[in-house]
Amino acid sequence: MKAGKKPLDPVVKAGLGVLFGAFCLIGFGMFLSRPDRTIPPYSIGAQEGTVVAVHLPPWTSDPEIESLIRRFGLVGRTTKDFGPLKIRPTTPDNPKGGYQQLFLLIFSDHTWAEPDNLHRYLDGRTHQIADPFL
Repeated sequence: MKAGKKPLDPVVKAGLGVLFGAFCLIGFGMFLSRPDRTIPPYSIGAQEGTVVAVHLPPWTSDPEIESLIRRFGLVGRTTKDFGPLKIRPTTPDNPKGGYQQLFLLIFSDHTWAEPDNLHRYLDGRTHQIADPFL
């Protein structure tokens, strides 16, 4: 006599459902939080007032740097919300918003983007920027 297939226990079904759901949730979350590939990878090194030091890898090409500058310019001309781009408010006390002025310094050497070096670099600066979103 041939025995039929035994149905799965409800606990096993629940466990498989949780396992499958977890994999789907992780995969969907990774898809939604994927990095923006239209701009090169960058990190914010230091901020001093309205000046922000940005570090790019040394192998970043000129078109990639241009795309990053264009992205910052686009945000500056439209929403002026640089929070999603990892920048803290540069003018926090301004009633018009926290990002009324922003001056980017892009470095390929990460040591130049450190707070102490940025401060020394800015001490040697002799002029102010007239329009930060050109």
